[in-house]
Amino acid sequence: MSWDFLVALPVALPLFGAGLSLAFASVRRLQGFLSAGILAVVWLVAGTLLVMSASGPIVLDVANWAAPVGISLVADRLSAIMLFTSVTVTLTVLLYSLAQGAADGDDAAPIAVYHPAFLLLSAGVSNAFLSGDLFNIYVGFELLLTASFVLITLGGTRDRIRSGTVYVVVSLISSVVFLIAIAMTYAAAGTVNLAQLALRLPEIDPDVRIAIQVMLLVGFGIKAAVFPLSAWLPDSYPTAPAPVTAVFAGLLTKVGVYAIIRTQTLLFPYNRLTVVIGVVAIMTMLMGILGAVAQQDIKRLLSFTLVSHIGFMIWGISLYSVHGLGATIYYAVHHITVQTALFLVVGLVERRGGTTSLIRLGSLAKVSPLIAALYIVPALNLAGIPPGSGFFGKVGLIQASVDRGSLIDWALIATGIICSLLTLYAVSRAWNMAFWQTAPEPLSAKPIPWGMTAASGALVAFSLVISFFAGPIYQFTEGAALELRSRSPYIVAVLPEDGRGSGESKVPGEARPGESVPSPDVSVPTPGRSAPAEGGGRG
Repeated sequence: MSWDFLVALPVALPLFGAGLSLAFASVRRLQGFLSAGILAVVWLVAGTLLVMSASGPIVLDVANWAAPVGISLVADRLSAIMLFTSVTVTLTVLLYSLAQGAADGDDAAPIAVYHPAFLLLSAGVSNAFLSGDLFNIYVGFELLLTASFVLITLGGTRDRIRSGTVYVVVSLISSVVFLIAIAMTYAAAGTVNLAQLALRLPEIDPDVRIAIQVMLLVGFGIKAAVFPLSAWLPDSYPTAPAPVTAVFAGLLTKVGVYAIIRTQTLLFPYNRLTVVIGVVAIMTMLMGILGAVAQQDIKRLLSFTLVSHIGFMIWGISLYSVHGLGATIYYAVHHITVQTALFLVVGLVERRGGTTSLIRLGSLAKVSPLIAALYIVPALNLAGIPPGSGFFGKVGLIQASVDRGSLIDWALIATGIICSLLTLYAVSRAWNMAFWQTAPEPLSAKPIPWGMTAASGALVAFSLVISFFAGPIYQFTEGAALELRSRSPYIVAVLPEDGRGSGESKVPGEARPGESVPSPDVSVPTPGRSAPAEGGGRG
């Protein structure tokens, strides 16, 4: 039995759930059960795909139309581990928000709008991770951005409308840049299928190829909040409700990072911009953390550290080596989990202390030692204190830079160490002001539902699992990096045989003369493929 249909479920189920949630808008408790149940099923599917991807990419040709004519969904090691991590985070955040909504009541929690938008966001993220062509990645971005426009303005306060407007404008600009890049790519190569582009782009004019690469980097760089395209993020995220801020911080920028990893490795194997990307990584790390140490609000502080640590992932991309890419993927998994956990805990802090201002907070370690523990574990992990996952990710990046040993590598290492120390200073200062020092005035607190604390604790525990099983996870991410560097497993899985997919399409778009699929560097089976069939794709 073929299991390739599983690849569609992380996209299809949340879309179906969003419609079903709208149908039951008046029964808000049922909405919550539906959303949680659907994401739980998607989490199981994502875990199954993660295991299956270790044997090679799993490919689904949508509607049985073979690539490159049809749309392919591909779950290789990179997309599978990003998918599993993202669904874990979205499910945890949903449970957190359900507990918060139940405590605050229907009037304080606009659940009728929240659940469809949240499921649509999950579908968009999954679609972006699994897409096998540039335009479908664009569709995934637009799905998640449409949902995020709704989520970031929930409540309709002045600050949320203002920050939401900035977010909308920046997102639309990045989408236009990405769409122009897609048009340039299709004009130059005659396709937007990633596997076929991997064969065709190296054959086009080098100047045109560089222009396409720069346009894609700019479009994805805005979404990933890479310096100097990151000024919008610290002003947009802190005003949203705690669950929304948490899922935004954990996922949305990482979708941009994923797109950079995928396109830079698969489409531009002879990368002429590695030094430029390295300089951008240095500036992103520095500007983000310098902004963080100057903040007096814990949400804004964490938003700036988010920008800084995106720079660590760009660092690994600039290395363009198996060890560098493996460390980057591991660091992305670590950062999605830890950053989301921190924002969830800050939601607890805001609820218990009545504010996120570090000047007005204090005494929380005495008032609520559990919240203090839930904060300090991911905070130290973010700073890279051993034996946390942040430490292993940063050591991997440093080792990869030492292996290459160029001037830019030593600059990256020095910047990474400095920014890690400044991160430790920033989160320790926040700990001292919010938890240790005496509060300047009595805290006006709301009771904290056990469900919010349990969800935050579950994500903190998951971050510890990533640390405890760092060896096997690192081995998996380096396997993903090996697939990315060789490119052949992905290309052969999507375009087997003669580069036309497994069907004999009668529509235009035949492979160009002399175009062939390279032999894979490693033998990777391609589960889910059936025998060739006459017509548009699968029989």
